[in-house]
Amino acid sequence: MLRSTCSLLLAILLGMAILPPCAWANPEVPGKPQDKPIALVGGTVHPVSGPALENATLLFAGGKIVAVGTQVEIPADAERVDVAGKHVYPGLINADGDLGLVEINSVRATIDTSETGQLNPNVKAQVAFNPDSEIIPVTRANGVLLSLASPAGGLLTGQSALMQLDGWSYEDMTLKAPIGMHLTWPHIGPSRARSSSRGERVAEGSGNQGFDLLTQAIADARAYHRAQQAAGSAGGVPRDVRWEALRTVLDGELPLIIGAENRSDIQAAVTWCAAEKFKAIILGGYDAPACAELLKQHNVPVIVAACQRLPQRESDPYDSPFTVPERLRQAGVKFCIASPYSATAIRNLPYQAGAAAAHGLPRDEALRAITLSAAEILGVADRVGSLDAGKDATLIVTTGDPIETFTQVEQAFIQGAKVDLNNRHKRLWEKYREKYRRLPEKKS
Repeated sequence: MLRSTCSLLLAILLGMAILPPCAWANPEVPGKPQDKPIALVGGTVHPVSGPALENATLLFAGGKIVAVGTQVEIPADAERVDVAGKHVYPGLINADGDLGLVEINSVRATIDTSETGQLNPNVKAQVAFNPDSEIIPVTRANGVLLSLASPAGGLLTGQSALMQLDGWSYEDMTLKAPIGMHLTWPHIGPSRARSSSRGERVAEGSGNQGFDLLTQAIADARAYHRAQQAAGSAGGVPRDVRWEALRTVLDGELPLIIGAENRSDIQAAVTWCAAEKFKAIILGGYDAPACAELLKQHNVPVIVAACQRLPQRESDPYDSPFTVPERLRQAGVKFCIASPYSATAIRNLPYQAGAAAAHGLPRDEALRAITLSAAEILGVADRVGSLDAGKDATLIVTTGDPIETFTQVEQAFIQGAKVDLNNRHKRLWEKYREKYRRLPEKKS
């Protein structure tokens, strides 16, 4: 008995010793709800939905934007914030990723992106979202104030949620859920290894088997709902949470966000969705420009999963990934840009757009791709994505264009609440700056 007790105590102590950093909450305190009007005065306001306004005022109250312009009447009780020489933008939106679901990629206990099995449409990503992640303050310090939490693993991976990057719990950080039902498209053809839209290796196996599993799942879900309708109030149909979750997809209300990179996969996915009358969004989209006519015909937008990556084929030009957004724009396909490969890389979202701008995409379109276009594709443009009266006061104040690496984010607000922009990176910078301050000067 004593030996077993000692063994248990030793196991607990060892577990505490190797406990991952995410077990400790980040020390940044969520912002207080806005209690009086705030006016940002004298800066250059970039609404995104329209031209930039110099020496303008942006007034917000109760978490909503009240007025934007050069002749805004400021209430007597408003807090005036001088932003002369600064720039005001909507908070940046990352349209895919695992922020809040992963802390350390090499520590399994900190990863909560997927469930076992191939069919998990009932999974809700926001429930697993960690509001105390150390990565969240680092990300929002670079202007990214909203990020899609997307499930991964398997075929039908579950439902994503758009998360605001400040708050006490996942409930008050959820802007909208669900955003879409995520599907990893099964490559139809010979078995082969491939990469997902996040750069993860997908297990080898028969794509035909995956497609058969998918079509059978849809058939089973339809049969389940027909049986429920037939039974009516009498009931008698055993409840299946997986098929319940697919109801809005079958009704054409919730889009399928389909991970597909290659031309054949994109064409097959769009054609299948059109036949099934499903709403679709392509995630990844490396070969999407080659499918432009099909995408336009069925009004399917593309979430470009990162511009800063390697070409997928040896025969491709070196800049193929960088030019995907501009080629989609020229073809008239609706798109946005995401930075989905790793939670720690989502802070680089503005530089993904910057890379696209450096390879032909107009700068205003690059900014739109990580703000208003992302909001439109995710179905939240009525609340975020641009600085228009009536929308959420989710915005940033910067020293310049956010897609430029030398620009600093000086202030941020989420639904009018001021966000603490301190983070672990800044604290470590201060720590080691002080270390070198204390070193004695070298004698000449």
